Amino acid sequence: MSKVKVEFLGPIGRKPVEIEAETLADVAEALNKDPEVAEWLRQCAVAVNDAMVDSLDVPLKEGDRVSLLPPVCGG
Repeated sequence: MSKVKVEFLGPIGRKPVEIEAETLADVAEALNKDPEVAEWLRQCAVAVNDAMVDSLDVPLKEGDRVSLLPPVCGG
């Protein structure tokens, strides 16, 4: 397992956390244990080291940064 940093951007309002994970599926499993964060997970886009991803199978390595990007509205 690798230690990765998870950032919660925008209105999620959480401080970054470090999680032991091999893939994004591991990160999702850990974050789904918190009901408030679990609600955001259903809506958020995800980036690993600033690259957008669309699969939970993405492998992670030590020091990777996972960012949860909630939907935003603009005008």
